[in-house]
Amino acid sequence: MKKHLPFFAIFFFVSTTWAQSDIQKQVKSDSYYKEKLSDEQYRVTRKHDTERAFTGKYWNSKTEGIYTCVGCDLELFDSKTKFKSGTGWPSYYTYIDNHVEKSTDQRFGMSRDEVHCARCNAHLGHVFDDGPQPTGLRYCINSASLDFKPR
Repeated sequence: MKKHLPFFAIFFFVSTTWAQSDIQKQVKSDSYYKEKLSDEQYRVTRKHDTERAFTGKYWNSKTEGIYTCVGCDLELFDSKTKFKSGTGWPSYYTYIDNHVEKSTDQRFGMSRDEVHCARCNAHLGHVFDDGPQPTGLRYCINSASLDFKPR
């Protein structure tokens, strides 16, 4: 059993961090994202940082439309699923199709569910189980990871 442990550890890691959807993956160089994104967008999406609460462009937006990934333009969230969470970050109770993937974030001595763009793997934010119905989930997303297409 001991000699099988590394295999199971690798399988568990890959299954919790990689493809959970059938979206065609987009792999770009670090220099591509440094050129394409602002410093804050790069820090949030590529280095897994978090913008300060109540400072992001979309935390209080009520405009109708679609929120897309700042890294690859994949449609992520519909404004119809956005709600006021009081947290200071845009919050949604669900995402579009299979365009968001989840992994486990073990940083800072806690375990949280981190969410990523299914195409370019941009860090978006985290998901919590204290949201409204119908899902009971709160996708707490950094504005810096998003672009917006109004209806």
